[in-house]
Amino acid sequence: MRPGPILVVEDVPNVLELLEVTLRFKGYEVVSAHNGLEGLEMVEKARPAMIITDILMPKMDGYAFVQRLRTLPENRRIPVIFLSATYVTPEDKRFAMSLGATRFIEKPIDTEDFLLTIAEIMIQDPATLPKPLDDQEFYQGYRERLEQKLRHKNSQIARTERLIPTLSEEQRPAFQAMLQQALNDVENIRAELQEIYRTLDELKKPGK
Repeated sequence: MRPGPILVVEDVPNVLELLEVTLRFKGYEVVSAHNGLEGLEMVEKARPAMIITDILMPKMDGYAFVQRLRTLPENRRIPVIFLSATYVTPEDKRFAMSLGATRFIEKPIDTEDFLLTIAEIMIQDPATLPKPLDDQEFYQGYRERLEQKLRHKNSQIARTERLIPTLSEEQRPAFQAMLQQALNDVENIRAELQEIYRTLDELKKPGK
């Protein structure tokens, strides 16, 4: 069994609580963070045996978190599991695995399969992971994933906005909440894309 706690990085409080309770019930020590920046701080503080991270999060999402994590040699052998309800296309998963993820699990999780996966990874020898992507490769792949996700979210928003006026008063609140969540996601994705565009511009400058 690997020494150290399991670090869970998740910004949605009820999902974070579910993961913490599920893991602690099986006897695992758990520490948590709410975004990638907090996750990096917790890695330094707690030296986790494993990391379970969401992808779509504010401040620093899961992709950027794992890329930063893997650039430090001492962190390259920590197993990482990505969890996501949003980034679930084959291209999303391939990009996640190219960053050195051990597994990719879609939300909502199947608790039994999830716990079996955790147990299997905790007793395995550390995997030989691919060399971390260089900055140019990472940010280009990251930009493509975010641009695709932004198109998908905008399509969802348009469909929901068309649907809401046709719903009954009882149905409307649930779809309005769904719409608000999608709008929040779009805001986060756009902010992240602006940072990526700036970073790619910097990388193109001579001497970079």
